[in-house]
Amino acid sequence: LKQPGSTESLHMEVEEMEDEGPPPIEELQLDCLESPAPVENVFVDKKAVDKLTEGLLSHYLPDLQNSKRALQELTQNQVILLDTLDQEVTKFRDCNALLDLNSLFTEAKVYHNKLVNVRKEMIMLHEKTTKLK
Repeated sequence: LKQPGSTESLHMEVEEMEDEGPPPIEELQLDCLESPAPVENVFVDKKAVDKLTEGLLSHYLPDLQNSKRALQELTQNQVILLDTLDQEVTKFRDCNALLDLNSLFTEAKVYHNKLVNVRKEMIMLHEKTTKLK
């Protein structure tokens, strides 16, 4: 007789399940890092794997989706902030350009006054030379 928990009875149960037609059974090897015990072959039912996967996903997926939404919102806010900063930088550049333009007009006014003074001097010198002749 075979004991109910033995490896042989487990293999027979697996073979019986394969004959019945449920989903195929996958063979997994578990590595034990803590002890130098030999590696065992473990048979896992695909339904169990699917249910465990579904449970794991249902546990972590909502938090991950919330995090994803929060990150998307943060990214959108960063894009808006970058656009706003770009507009502000453009405004400051325009202000600096206006200051440069103002100084250019001030300088042009000074040179215009110098030209007017030179013209007056030229007229005055012309009048003096005509009197001398």
